[in-house]
Amino acid sequence: MKRTAVTFGDPNGISPEITIKALNFLDLPYEKVVLITNDNILRYYREKHNLSLEKNYEIIEIPYKYEDIKPGIESEEAGEFAFKSLVKACNLAINGEINAIVTSPVSKNSLKLAGHNYSGQTEILEQYLAKSSQHAEMLFVCDNFSVMLLTRHISVKDVPNYVNKKNIIAKIENLNNALINQLDIKFPKIAICGLNPHCGENGMFGSEELTEIIPAVKELNLKGINIEGPFPADSLFQRCIDDNKYNCYVAIYHDQGLIPVKLTQCNNCVNVTIGLDILRTSPAHGTAFDIAGQNIADADSMINAIKFACEKA
Repeated sequence: MKRTAVTFGDPNGISPEITIKALNFLDLPYEKVVLITNDNILRYYREKHNLSLEKNYEIIEIPYKYEDIKPGIESEEAGEFAFKSLVKACNLAINGEINAIVTSPVSKNSLKLAGHNYSGQTEILEQYLAKSSQHAEMLFVCDNFSVMLLTRHISVKDVPNYVNKKNIIAKIENLNNALINQLDIKFPKIAICGLNPHCGENGMFGSEELTEIIPAVKELNLKGINIEGPFPADSLFQRCIDDNKYNCYVAIYHDQGLIPVKLTQCNNCVNVTIGLDILRTSPAHGTAFDIAGQNIADADSMINAIKFACEKA
């Protein structure tokens, strides 16, 4: 039987709230879902906000004290809970007990406070699930377009160091395989952004397009991958609105790709981890500590994340 594990993320963010709301909205068969959480968290939302799970899903308990639930506060306790929850999900996947993982948002700073120095959940998943030749990548799947990040949570000043032919080819091959095998797109069409303004204006504003990106695109074309570019990022994403010419856009760095995603598709978008043997999805937003514990969070992205995992796994 196919089963999906759902983690509850950071207990002090909106993660438990949107997870409960999403599960209640979707009304999935109870035997197809396993929740990684703690009864104290469920009790808190039951008592404080009259928000309860409407189905008796299987629950795997991760220790967490009721008094440690402090909405809006980053804490070592919350980081440890989030980390152990994700590791538990990985172990379930390794043992063949689940087919997909849905992760609620976590705080990177809370993880750090707990002694876990990862730049995000994707990196934890790669650490525990990747085989020798595998690398996890972040793909944001929206209603009418998708965006993959060539680089993720690194300093902007370090981005050019990762923009090299070898990296680009490996990551695009990974992406192309995922589009075919996980998103069921038989003949993917991909576009890649440039790094520099106006794609460097033939070397006037930077040479990465000439020396790394264009040669990578040419080699990928020879391998049978339909990718075009590089294109100036300030105009490329307009095409996803105007003509839907491409199935996926490759952004060179984090904000280049996520500004258009969050501006136009945030609630409808799903963060999908590709490159591993198991499918992982997550909402396309963070812990939203500013509204945590107020029962006003929008669960649409979490709904889409759970739905995507259950349908595609």
